[in-house]
Amino acid sequence: MKANQVPQDQSSLSKKSLKELCYAVDEDGKYTTALSSGWEPKTVALDGSMQLIQQRIEQAKHLVVNGQASPIVYFMEKSKMDLSILASYVSMWKWRVKRHFNPKVFAKLSNRTLKKYADIFEISVEELKNFKG
Repeated sequence: MKANQVPQDQSSLSKKSLKELCYAVDEDGKYTTALSSGWEPKTVALDGSMQLIQQRIEQAKHLVVNGQASPIVYFMEKSKMDLSILASYVSMWKWRVKRHFNPKVFAKLSNRTLKKYADIFEISVEELKNFKG
């Protein structure tokens, strides 16, 4: 596409003043780069993904409030992580992290273990322990 035809559709990213670097052809027919604020198909896909993430966060919050999951589940979703990523960040086996999703197991965790999680989620141990939704 020509440099002056690079899409500039409004997207979730453009609200944060983020631009994407794209390749385009200039007036001389040579490849160059141009900034794009977004294009409609990508915006639709991104917005759908963000809605799905928000639903997962709300579901995790619901589970924590109802005593069906530990706050680790909520903060993991809020941080856009999955079990594998979180386990690698806290340097624990996945089965062990999954065990910590259980509220009864979570209640018995040491402050040292809680600190690992809190540091990854960029919150305090107290915020992690006392999360009420």
